Amino acid sequence: MLPTRAKPIVRARLSEYQVKIAERWFVMAGVGLLGAIALAGVIVAVYAAWLFHDLPDASELADYRPATATRVYAGDGTLIGEFSDERRIYVPYEQIPLPVIQAFLAAEDRNFFNHGGIDVGGLGRAMFKNIFNAATGRRLEGGSTITQQVAKNVLLTNESSINRKIKEAILANRLEATLTKQQILELYLNEIFLGYRSYGVAAAAYNYFGKSLSQLTPDEAAFLAALPKGPNNYHPKRHPGAAKGRRDWVLGEMNQSGFIDDAQLAAARARPLTTQDAPRRAQYADADFFVEEARRQAIARFGRQEVNRGGYYMRTTLDPSLQSAARDALMRGLENYDRRHGWRGPWGTTDFAEGWRETAVRGQRPPERRAWEAAAVESVSGNNVRIRTARDNRSGSLIAADAAWANANRQLRRGDLIFVEPRGGQYLLKQVPNVNGALVAIEPQSGRVLAMVGGYSYALSSFNRATQAERQPGSAFKPFVYAAALEGDYTPASIVLDAPISFAGGPNGTRWSPENYSREYYGPQSLRRGLELSRNVMTVRLAQDVGMRNIVDLARRMGVSDKLQPNLSVSLGAGETTPYRLTAAYAAFVNGGRRVDPYLIEMVQDRDGETIFRADQRRCRDCGRPFTGQESPRLEARGTQIIDPITAYQMSSMLEGVVQRGTGASARGLGRWVGGKTGTTNEYRSAWFVGFSSDIVVGVFIGFDDNRPLGSGETGATGPVPVFTEFMQVALRERPARPFVRPRNAVFRTVNGIEEAFRPGTERRREEERPAQEIPTGPQNYNEVVRREQEEATGQPPSTAPAPPATPPPPKKEPAEDLSGLY
Repeated sequence: MLPTRAKPIVRARLSEYQVKIAERWFVMAGVGLLGAIALAGVIVAVYAAWLFHDLPDASELADYRPATATRVYAGDGTLIGEFSDERRIYVPYEQIPLPVIQAFLAAEDRNFFNHGGIDVGGLGRAMFKNIFNAATGRRLEGGSTITQQVAKNVLLTNESSINRKIKEAILANRLEATLTKQQILELYLNEIFLGYRSYGVAAAAYNYFGKSLSQLTPDEAAFLAALPKGPNNYHPKRHPGAAKGRRDWVLGEMNQSGFIDDAQLAAARARPLTTQDAPRRAQYADADFFVEEARRQAIARFGRQEVNRGGYYMRTTLDPSLQSAARDALMRGLENYDRRHGWRGPWGTTDFAEGWRETAVRGQRPPERRAWEAAAVESVSGNNVRIRTARDNRSGSLIAADAAWANANRQLRRGDLIFVEPRGGQYLLKQVPNVNGALVAIEPQSGRVLAMVGGYSYALSSFNRATQAERQPGSAFKPFVYAAALEGDYTPASIVLDAPISFAGGPNGTRWSPENYSREYYGPQSLRRGLELSRNVMTVRLAQDVGMRNIVDLARRMGVSDKLQPNLSVSLGAGETTPYRLTAAYAAFVNGGRRVDPYLIEMVQDRDGETIFRADQRRCRDCGRPFTGQESPRLEARGTQIIDPITAYQMSSMLEGVVQRGTGASARGLGRWVGGKTGTTNEYRSAWFVGFSSDIVVGVFIGFDDNRPLGSGETGATGPVPVFTEFMQVALRERPARPFVRPRNAVFRTVNGIEEAFRPGTERRREEERPAQEIPTGPQNYNEVVRREQEEATGQPPSTAPAPPATPPPPKKEPAEDLSGLY
């Protein structure tokens, strides 16, 4: 036990020891704290270095151009399509209407023009709301400003993390320092995804409402502003109630922000939310084949990425009125062919169980036939057939003639699923044709493709038979044989023998003996008559004399095909070509003998309005000068001169005779100055007609995709000529037929009652060989002229009146129809 006096000393020493320990711990704590601070600094520095090492440069947005759709227009300015990876129409800030801007500011960032990139007050409100959102399981709000959304959408990813939010805040400040508020808002309104395959407000306005931005009403602008939070949640068709509720909320925010008054708010909320059923690339929907071909050609010229993302303005050669007429004429012609060959039966059956209507509505109906409806046969009593429509559940009866047409081939039965079209309180029976075809219309002077239809329905088959289907043209190739002959020593009045002929080299060692369609021979015939009635044997004789190599070379130069072989069978159309190329080749017969290459794209401009392509490359030295009273500048004619202008005129005149007196006579109702040539291949596998007036060349092709026969009697005159006639009835209203241009140096003489053109020195002088009193004047009967020629050939004196027949005349024969005759 310590003495009493020692206790204070011990206590003092203990106190000193404790102080030293405390000091030691304090020092250690200080060192630890400093170390922690240093470590935190290191960590922060490392994190900042990691965070900033791949942070995008906000200054890049000063020249940022998002992927923009290439828009395609017809020649008259009609929008016919667009090419894009993202459907976006870039619109400068100055062209965005104020109501659209106000709607997005009210919905997304009403303090946009006042904050520096981050809205602290808005962020605090969002955090406060998120407490309740988390408790109720609702989606958390980010509190992002428009500037932050631009940073996220353009420069960052959509990941939900604290790292991304920090980067977003940093980039927002940088954006505010780099760009003006107007530039930031322009980027936002053009970049944001708004559903319906729409990027940016302009594309959304078109896809949802079929309008431009300037045409939007405040309630429509409010609906677009409602979409950034969740386009799928406010889909106007799947969630109409939620969509309208969100729209009305945006309208309320616009009212609170002072953008609309109370009366405008009430009126806007009272309007129903009406949108299109689905986004559409264009309101005009008749040019699918044309637009797709233009896309292929544009990609071949500019590249896929540039076409789909470059925002080009592309003006094409399409004439919308002619395109619609072409589509209607071809579809009707194919349906008429299909009807001639009978009812094939229903496309499905049903037992009328629950849900049959929903299944039937999904039947593959051609979208182009909007009036067609899916229906089921309810009862059959002879030709009294009752049906029920699938979409509207309406009951009705088939027209008796259609019921009889179907029952004649295959009996209708209860439960058959069919297509019908309402007509006068009853229904027409319809079926989708198996046959297909193409129609091409080209301007012969320039090569501009005015219309193109590549099949019955683009939705059912996108294969373009106008440009992609290579088929034998049959007798539609014969004009090139005759043109080659006229380029030589022949004239339209030259005589060629129509008599049997055969050649070695037939199948299995036999001889090849071409025949006329009628299996008859008509003796000496003029070139004109041989072409008008499509005489096969005459054509082969002519080709043999002219030389197939000359004919094939001419056909190649005119653009028919590069694959033709110099075989005699090619003179009857045994080579292959496409309707697109064959139609363009006929243009030389109309434009004075020049080859013009057909084209669909007239002009292309980039997103800055700079012209980067123009189809017409001709230069006009004086076109920019002011008017001085002198003669106006003249542009040189397009194309390369392939045949003599006199030959071109002779061919157009002879092909006019095909329509007036020959195998194309069913088109005679179109009037004068319309020519053309029918074509039918062996076994009726393909049927053609290529016709023209002075300002348009039209090619029509009909055939099965598997090249099976069309059926007996399905010639070029049976199917394609009516299609051509229906189309030309519309075309001639816009482009009336006029006389073909007469060559200046041609010599004109009347032969067999027809004025023929001759190259100087080749004209026939029959007038000088006959007595003056026997020279016929005025219009003459064609058959009478032919009879007088035959009398001259046999040495008989010409008579002014036909001799009375000794025996009853044989029955009058109709002109032989056209066929290639590749037997």
